[in-house]
Amino acid sequence: MSDNDMNTKVVGLPENAYNELKPGEEYVPIMSPHKQYPEVNVWSVIWGLIMAVLFSAAAAYLGLKIGQVFEAAIPIAILAVGLSTATKRSKALGENVIIQSIGATSGAIVAGAIFTLPALYILNLEATFMQIFLASMFGGFLGILFLIPFRKYFVAEMHGKFPFPEATATTEVLVAGEKGGNQALVLVVSGIIGGLYDFIVASFGWWSEVFSTRVVGFGQTLASKFKLVFKMNVGAAVMGLGYIVGLKYAAIIAAGSFVAWYVIIPVFAYLGDYIATPIGANVTLLIKDMSAEQIFSNYVRHIGIGGIAMAGLIGIIKSSGVIKTAFSLGFKELFGSKHDKGNSTLRTQRDISMKIIAVGITLTAIVIFIFFMFGVVHNLLHAIIGLLIVMIIAFLFTTVAANAIAIVGTNPVSGMTLMTLILSSVILVAVGLSGTAGMVSALIIGGVVCTALSVAGAFVTDLKIGYWLGSSPYKQETWKFVGTVVSAATVGWVILLLNNTYGFTGNELPAPQANAMAAVIKPLMSNQPAPWMMYVAGAFFALILTMIKVPALAFALGMYLPLELNTPILVGGLIAHFVSTRSKDEKLNKVRKERGILIASGFIAGGALMGVVSVIMKSAGLDWRLKEWPETHGAELLGLVMFAVIIAYMVWDSMRAKKED
Repeated sequence: MSDNDMNTKVVGLPENAYNELKPGEEYVPIMSPHKQYPEVNVWSVIWGLIMAVLFSAAAAYLGLKIGQVFEAAIPIAILAVGLSTATKRSKALGENVIIQSIGATSGAIVAGAIFTLPALYILNLEATFMQIFLASMFGGFLGILFLIPFRKYFVAEMHGKFPFPEATATTEVLVAGEKGGNQALVLVVSGIIGGLYDFIVASFGWWSEVFSTRVVGFGQTLASKFKLVFKMNVGAAVMGLGYIVGLKYAAIIAAGSFVAWYVIIPVFAYLGDYIATPIGANVTLLIKDMSAEQIFSNYVRHIGIGGIAMAGLIGIIKSSGVIKTAFSLGFKELFGSKHDKGNSTLRTQRDISMKIIAVGITLTAIVIFIFFMFGVVHNLLHAIIGLLIVMIIAFLFTTVAANAIAIVGTNPVSGMTLMTLILSSVILVAVGLSGTAGMVSALIIGGVVCTALSVAGAFVTDLKIGYWLGSSPYKQETWKFVGTVVSAATVGWVILLLNNTYGFTGNELPAPQANAMAAVIKPLMSNQPAPWMMYVAGAFFALILTMIKVPALAFALGMYLPLELNTPILVGGLIAHFVSTRSKDEKLNKVRKERGILIASGFIAGGALMGVVSVIMKSAGLDWRLKEWPETHGAELLGLVMFAVIIAYMVWDSMRAKKED
């Protein structure tokens, strides 16, 4: 590569980065496919591994404490840009992608591990460091290996058809860091505004994080008598996410939520007035005594889980052509002559070879079998069944996880893992494995699957970032394995340390998801019923939606995710539609929308970074949050006013865009 090539000024993403390509049109990334750039070197690998260790430890602690794993990709991208700027590294874009890709493994591995494996300790079962480490590592490997054959489909063939909100925000951060100038200024200013806004809510509680219609007397009456309530998270980051998702998918997600909250919950409430016994495992309250939120978590959310599972199966059937093509190309590469393979493929289109993927999947399956046989179940039949459950469910749900991340930036991994736990428990009980041994087996199987799905979903984000910027996919894929090993070891150590220090059943580290998994699995292993009717209802819902050509996964995600997270996504989608349709000049509409994407990316990045700072402060004992005020109706109303202010800012700043920008 010549000095002139190296010194070419980055001018931002191409115009067709976020649009569907016309017939014959090609997407050319920032880093030319015909040139070589610094990507994998000592600098990028060492910093990537440092990020993986730091963010794995932080995310594991915070996730067990508050039940949410922060997305590591954006904060790591910001730190990578900061490091390259501080050290004056020229043309660091390729290096920063690798740092982000290796480091972001942390959040994915953590989500997979902490949602399931702490349940082993909660149920007072034996669990060693090696069991946690191997379950996380093998799950991570499967997630990577199963996703790679689908990379071209998700990131290239579906170009412009999926919004990829988190990948968009991360890409904008990396581009702005490399480009500088006005684009970087817009991102930094919106990042500061969005970050401070969310930081004030989380750390000081000057206004409520969620607005609900219970603030007025009429709303309280509707909520108590008819279980009708409207709720909205007033955070800047969630609204920014909605802007990037766009109105089409935001409306479908919100529709799923509205059906759950304004059709199904009121029906449950009406019928509940005539039901005199609690319904469901671990349920002690009568339906008539439940709030709308309790009806949602005990019953309606399971309909969403069934919908996600069926939408996944429908997606697999619809993409059977893609799967078949991936397999046929793989067989050609595995068994074809060397002349067929050719070395002319551009570096931006090269993946790890199918030979390595096939060998990798086979070896991973063998070591998982050995792990189950000698480290978990100690029975040949049970080990084979455990392996089959892991391989089949992880493969089938990989595309579901990738689709969910591509559409809304949220991976419904806990819902899919819950389904895995239920299915594996039923199968294991049927073959004679129940009681404590069954619980250990089901939870470790769940841990492997959960990590596989979590890593697959997160990895499609990394690969989309690399596609937009022009990284070499095979380099991202190769070094993702290294990040997985380091993150899995860190998570295993942190879970063991935290269990010995605090345990996972008190107020210090409540581990909400793991406690929920423990509560589900205990009755199943004692032959108590699962809410099959809810899952079946969700499955039929997804089938009907597919018949009328409504994207079933987006709708089911709306039914699964809490109402307060879906409503601001709809607001963001409406803002995106508003700013991009005000003018008769299409070019002006386009630049306004693109400036809005920068602002939304700043909100997401600022919110993600300051969210990490806020929770670290709390864990260090620096809790300055007001105690009673955030729970009052006044704080909710103030939250709504502040949300209106930040919406007005976003609209105003987006509309300031000029065609020459």
